[in-house]
Amino acid sequence: MRHGLTAVPTALTAALLLAVPASAAAPSPGAPGAGDAYYPDYGNGGYDVSHYDLRLRYQPKTDRLRGTATLLATATQDLSRFNLDFALDVEEVRVNGRAARFAATGDHELEVTPARPVAEGERLTVVVRYAGVPSKVKVDGVTAWHRTKDGGIAANEPEAAWWWYPSNDHPTDKATYDINVFVPDGTQAISNGRFLGERSSGGWTRSTWRATAPQATYLTTLAVGRFDVVEDEARRGLPVLNAYSKDLGELDKAARASVERTAEVTAWLEKYLGRYPFDAVGGYVPNTETGFALETQTRPFYSPAQFASGANVSVIVHELAHQWYGDSVSVSRWQDIWLNEGFAAYAEWLWSEDEGEGTARELAAYAYDSHEADDEFWKVEPGDPGPENQFHDAVYDRGAMAVQALRQEIGDNAFFAVLKGWPQERGGGDATVQDFRRYAERVSGKDLRGLFRTWLHTPSKPKDAPFAQQKRTAQQPKSWQRMHTAERHGH
Repeated sequence: MRHGLTAVPTALTAALLLAVPASAAAPSPGAPGAGDAYYPDYGNGGYDVSHYDLRLRYQPKTDRLRGTATLLATATQDLSRFNLDFALDVEEVRVNGRAARFAATGDHELEVTPARPVAEGERLTVVVRYAGVPSKVKVDGVTAWHRTKDGGIAANEPEAAWWWYPSNDHPTDKATYDINVFVPDGTQAISNGRFLGERSSGGWTRSTWRATAPQATYLTTLAVGRFDVVEDEARRGLPVLNAYSKDLGELDKAARASVERTAEVTAWLEKYLGRYPFDAVGGYVPNTETGFALETQTRPFYSPAQFASGANVSVIVHELAHQWYGDSVSVSRWQDIWLNEGFAAYAEWLWSEDEGEGTARELAAYAYDSHEADDEFWKVEPGDPGPENQFHDAVYDRGAMAVQALRQEIGDNAFFAVLKGWPQERGGGDATVQDFRRYAERVSGKDLRGLFRTWLHTPSKPKDAPFAQQKRTAQQPKSWQRMHTAERHGH
């Protein structure tokens, strides 16, 4: 028999054409934003980062930073190009070993075009070499780089990474980190995670830090200066590292009397929130003029102003509570900020309750009575405050009132089961307020839609608060003033 080409029936041809995979479509650019309603150009689409390796060299005298960032990622679509969030000057970009074209666009976008398209599911190794003076870079009048007399600090919310490394800057894309920093001898570099050591050569000291748990970009921090570093070990061998600028002056003792209680507070929080979710803990106090504290993962940032009135353990409680609520479980959208701040503020109320300085119910009653019905305070909805009010007092105080209302609605047994179970349920990921409500309903067996609507999504003072005083105005609890002596947040 003679073999040759034969015609394929028309119906079979059509079927074969229909079977061509969608991935055969032309590659397209990744979105220049993660789709967040508050910050449309924060984060990017088209890929997911799993790890950042940062090699940095910083000169405190000139505030000049040089760096090489290596990002390990996976394409989530067929990519012709993609964006990174970054604001310093870029010298070179390579994708999977090949030189890539790049351009600065917008206020903080680095647009990268690989030498060849990247297929969905393909691994990406992106190398960015860069340099700049971070303190001279402002975006919309804001800088996350705080210059000090002996160095600089990267700490801010909701954005901080742009000033020291390129990233996919949104809480929904968490990654692990290796951070190596070269600084002049006699200077220290402080960052997240475990401190793996330092060594000196040629007048420069290299410090190495490793964060092995998923971490959002805004929760990374870098502090360079002259610090007194105190290392210890908590229970189960958890390493504790605290650092204090050597020029804190009269605030030094109050800062130490607060931050050195980190291990104690962490153990106390475990009673309510479950096992501490990371493999290192601590905090640092640089000599900055900032007024806020920030829950940078495993190593919170504290402004000296937090200790201007003396020791302030409440702020330590607040930022460490964020390690569960905000860091381990992060917001899916920035409008879900109540999941961070409402619960961290409520942790302060629980600390007050255990210290005998005012119960959570008394604090809720005082907060409720402190604002008349026509106060602008009640017009902010903690469940969706808007970007202009993301760090408004209402997100903290009304947010904590909402937590107390939940406690009284479902009872202590269910409430504390929810408080401890939620980080176990969603640890390492992100969530929305609606996700939390559904979880609380599942645990308690109650429909909580009305309660959440009243306390988180109504722009007016709730009537008939379950903790309100019936016949007199609530007295100010002892702990109240200390909780409100310094700014708890910043943007």
